[in-house]
Amino acid sequence: MGIRKKNNKNPPVFSHEFVIQNHADIVSCVAMVFLLGLMFEVTSKVAVLFITVQYNVTISANAEGSEETPLNYFHHGLKDLATVFFYMLVAIIMHAIIQEYVLDKINRKMHFSKTKHSKFNESGQLSIFYLFSCAWGASILISEKLLSNPVNLWEGYPHTLMPFQMKFFYICQLGYWLHALPELYFQKTKKEDIPRQLVYISLYLVHIAGAYILNLNRLGLVLLVLHYFVELLFHVSRLIYFSNENRQTGFTIWAVLYVLGRLLTLSLSVLTVGFGLAGAEQQGLDLAAGNFNVLFVRVTVLAAICATQAFMMWKFINFQLRRWREHAQHQAQKRKPAAVKSKAKKDRANGVNGALSSNGADSPRSRKEKSS
Repeated sequence: MGIRKKNNKNPPVFSHEFVIQNHADIVSCVAMVFLLGLMFEVTSKVAVLFITVQYNVTISANAEGSEETPLNYFHHGLKDLATVFFYMLVAIIMHAIIQEYVLDKINRKMHFSKTKHSKFNESGQLSIFYLFSCAWGASILISEKLLSNPVNLWEGYPHTLMPFQMKFFYICQLGYWLHALPELYFQKTKKEDIPRQLVYISLYLVHIAGAYILNLNRLGLVLLVLHYFVELLFHVSRLIYFSNENRQTGFTIWAVLYVLGRLLTLSLSVLTVGFGLAGAEQQGLDLAAGNFNVLFVRVTVLAAICATQAFMMWKFINFQLRRWREHAQHQAQKRKPAAVKSKAKKDRANGVNGALSSNGADSPRSRKEKSS
């Protein structure tokens, strides 16, 4: 799959510029090696580890008045690292396709500045990802009946067995956020923006991997869909703002939903971990059974979630204060030209009066003196 930016310059092979310009081609070749490995019996066993979801378990379900129906479930393990790596490569390829064939074409038409150009690319990529993840996650929530019966979030813990869609969802999430690390190099991210990017990428990876490893996959799925929906609204609002700076209604709706999302996240977390798991029948630490329902783990999970929500609210408040200051400065700049304009009119009027008097225009008083 060739994805090549049009450039008249040919940088030296294996130089930084060469890797950045052709990174999608290089990654596509690496992914193709794994796919070709499926064609040969010698390498197929290794290639399957990277491409297909591992740790399949078949359970027979007895339905009333019918035969046993085999159901396929999956649990997690170390082999998932290979699968995550492969889908990280897929995410890099998809990122390059969206960038070249969608976002770059829009950028050329809109003629954004350098600052808006980078922000537009970021919001464009994340909007597509959040939209896809929200739709996928919501379909899993509906099929697993987690929204209609919230008790399922903690009932029957540990939730070691997952349906295929849920496990594949987590694999793709981890692959996507891991791909964001090399993208900092491929997209030539500014040095001042790298710390901010690393912080939120690390937060995503820690929380998603934590929910996956600790078998809190149901709670993690609900919180991810909720968070992604709010973030989707923000990035769509920013894309609309770049097309027309007068359209800022979306930011107001996002601000309200952002605060509600943080409160709902804390409420669900405390309800599930603080009350649901605390009162569950299976207590104790059992690594073989995947049971992490002990006080230390519950307190650590709640502390991590609360600290993250507090950090996000702090960033949100700073963002709103900065927006209000910028809006106030913008309004002050609008009023300043109007005041200067009115002052210029007064100066021109005074200048005309002075010119008339200097050119011998008689005032009423001078006419009286002449007549006398």
